[in-house]
Amino acid sequence: MHRLFVAVRPPSYVRDALLDLMGGVSGARWQDDDQLHLTVRFLGEVDRHQAEDVHAALGSIHHAPFDLAVSGLGMFERRGIPTTLWAGVAPIEPVRALHKKVDQAMARVGFEPDRRAFHPHITLARLRRDAGMIGGFLAQSATVRGETFRVETFNLYESRLTPEGAVYSELEAYPLA
Repeated sequence: MHRLFVAVRPPSYVRDALLDLMGGVSGARWQDDDQLHLTVRFLGEVDRHQAEDVHAALGSIHHAPFDLAVSGLGMFERRGIPTTLWAGVAPIEPVRALHKKVDQAMARVGFEPDRRAFHPHITLARLRRDAGMIGGFLAQSATVRGETFRVETFNLYESRLTPEGAVYSELEAYPLA
């Protein structure tokens, strides 16, 4: 079984700027450079045959390249408890359009449509229940704006869960044209 997801990988200068923001929150497990990406669609566990279908379906997607920039920081909560710190992107419309095309392609190979609201972001940290100083981190970084970067590919990744966190391996890159 393979644990797969579809994502956009920002260029190194964007990842470096995000890495420079990280720190100052106790109870945060910060992402490293290899983990920084913008998830377009999480697929979950698939077998080898289904993975081949996913690859073929993703290869059939046509979408124009687009520009993005990091834009602000935020957090996700579960039942009022902060769980994740993230960096937003702008504009979100082209990412949402790509998400919709990926979702449609996955439906053609047997995946249920993604029922969760799609909020384009790059995860910066996972938070323990006792994480502190989040408001300070977000307040200090609320005006974060990054350089624009061109998105010319999207990628299929495999995620392996380890005690130290997830390890991601790029399986395939798909050009936007």
